[in-house]
Amino acid sequence: MIRIFSSPASHLRQFRRNITNQAAVDTDEPNSLSILWHYQILDPSSDIVNHWNHIFLISCLISLFIDPLYFYLPYVVNGQACMSSDNNVSVLITYCRTIFDVFYLLHILMKFRMAFVAPGSRVFGRGELVMDPRQIRMRYLKSDFIIDLTAALPLPQILIWYIIPATKSGGTGQSNNTLALIVLIQYIPRLFVIFPLNQRIIKTTGFIAKTAWAGAAYNLLLYLLASHILGASWYLASIGRQHSCWTEKETGSLERQYWLNMTRVLTSCDAKNDDSDFKFGMFAEAFTSEVASSLFFEKYLYCLWWGLRNLSSYGQNLSTSTYIGETTFCIVLCISGLILFAQIIGNMQTYLSSMTVKLEEWRIKKRDTEEWMRHRQLPEDLQERVRRFEQYKWLTTRGVNEEEILKSLPQDLRREIQRHLCLNLVRRVPFFAQMDDQLLDAICERLVSSLSTKGSYIVREGDPVNEMLFIIRGQMESSTTNGGRSGFFNSITLRPGDFCGEELLTWALVPNSSLNLPSSTRSVKTLTEVEAFALQAEDLKFVANQFKRLQHETPACI
Repeated sequence: MIRIFSSPASHLRQFRRNITNQAAVDTDEPNSLSILWHYQILDPSSDIVNHWNHIFLISCLISLFIDPLYFYLPYVVNGQACMSSDNNVSVLITYCRTIFDVFYLLHILMKFRMAFVAPGSRVFGRGELVMDPRQIRMRYLKSDFIIDLTAALPLPQILIWYIIPATKSGGTGQSNNTLALIVLIQYIPRLFVIFPLNQRIIKTTGFIAKTAWAGAAYNLLLYLLASHILGASWYLASIGRQHSCWTEKETGSLERQYWLNMTRVLTSCDAKNDDSDFKFGMFAEAFTSEVASSLFFEKYLYCLWWGLRNLSSYGQNLSTSTYIGETTFCIVLCISGLILFAQIIGNMQTYLSSMTVKLEEWRIKKRDTEEWMRHRQLPEDLQERVRRFEQYKWLTTRGVNEEEILKSLPQDLRREIQRHLCLNLVRRVPFFAQMDDQLLDAICERLVSSLSTKGSYIVREGDPVNEMLFIIRGQMESSTTNGGRSGFFNSITLRPGDFCGEELLTWALVPNSSLNLPSSTRSVKTLTEVEAFALQAEDLKFVANQFKRLQHETPACI
C-alpha cells in the first residue's frame, strides 16, 4: 500500500483541508511520506492510476477464472447413486478467491480518493478536475459503489464456511444449487466492473496491450475465459440432470439398499444404458466419458476442451433432448459462439494486421520500384544497387519515418533527443568542441539520418562537398591521389565516431565565401553498409556565422 500511494507528487493532484496549525508540506519532494492518505487525491490520468488499472484488470480476469471452479466441486460416486463435494478443492478455491477479493476492496478505496472531471467543463480540452473529497465520495456512492461492493462481497466464502455447515437439513444437491446460483448472480456485477475498466484503460492510454502479440493473446484469453465458463456450466448442469433422475426415482423409503434394488436406479439412471427412459441428451457425455467421477484437474481440462470445441462450432455437434433447460443452454451456446468468434477474429485480425502494415507498404513500394526500373530500362547493376539500398533501408528502419516522429514532438523534447543521439559525435570535431551548448544544440537539431550501401561513393575527389557525415555504424575508405607527385595514393579507414567532409569547415568560416561549394580533396567510399548523420552545407554555414557573431560580441579578457 505504501508503494502505491506514496508516489512522486508529479503523478498526483492533491487536496488538503484547512486544518488549524497544520504544518506546511512540500508537495514537490519526490517519494514524500509526509502526505497522509486522508488528504491525498489521485488524478485519474496519472501513472499510478494507470498502473493500478492494469493490475486490477489482471486480478479481475483471474477472479473470473476462479469463480466457475466452484461448479466442479460436486462429483458422482460410482456404483452408489450418490454425489459428494470435494472439500479439499473447495478450501483451495476459497482461499484463492479471498486473495483476489482484496483487490476489489482496494479498488473501492482508490475510487473514493480519485478525482473526476466536472461534466460542465468539457467544452475545451480535458476539462476541470474536481478535487473535493466530499464531492468525490457523493458521486461515487451515487454511481458505481453498489456494483463494486456487490462484486467485492465474499458470498461463496460465507456460504461454504458458515451457512452450509450450519444447515443440516439440505442435501449435497441443494447446497450445490445454492452455491452455483450465488456465483452466477455475483458474476454479473463482476462483469459490469471489468468491461468499463477495459474501456477506461483504452481511453486513457489508447491501447489495452503495448504490442500486437500481447493484444492478440489478450483476446484469445477472453475467448478461453468464455470456454471455461461454458465448460463449467455444462458440467454443473450434467450433475444436475443426474440428480434429477435420482429424484424422479425417489420413493420415500428410508432404507437405501431397498430403494436401490426396488427402483433399479443404477441401471435406469445410467447414461451409458441406451434402454434408459431418462434422456440425458448432451449431458450424457459427462457420464459416458466418466468426467463426473474423475479427479478435479482431469475433469477441468476435459470441460475446458468441451467448451472450446462447442463454442467454436456453435454447438452444431450436440445431440439434445426435449428438456427445456437443455435446449435453452444450446441456444445460448450457439448465439454466444457466433458473437464471440466474430469478435475475436475481428480483434485478432486488427492486432495482427498492425504488425504487417509496414511490411505491406514496403512490398508495395518495392513492387512500384521494380516497375519503374523496368520502365526506365535501367542496367542490371543499377537495379541491383537500388534493391540493395531498399533492402538495407528496410532492415535499418523497418519502415519507421524517424523525421516524422521527431517533428511531431515538442521542440524541447526534440532537442533533448537529438542531443542524446548526436552530441558525442559532433564533439569529435575540434571546431565544434569550442562551441557552447546552444550552438551544439543547433547543430544537433540540423543533423539528419543518412544510409549508404556497400560500395557507394559518398563523394569523389574534385566533386563539390555538400554535407558532413558523422559515422554511427559501418566503415568507409577515404583516399586521395593529390600528393604533389605522380602515382601518389593515400588511404585511411573511417570507423564509427569519425567524420568526413571537413572541407566545409574552412568554407563556412571564411568571411564572404562564394556560393560555390568547396571541392573535395579525397574520395570517400563505403566499405560496408553505413549509417550516419548528415549536416548540410547551408546548415553548417548558418551555425558558423552564429559562432563568429558570438565571438565578436564576447569582450576580450584583460
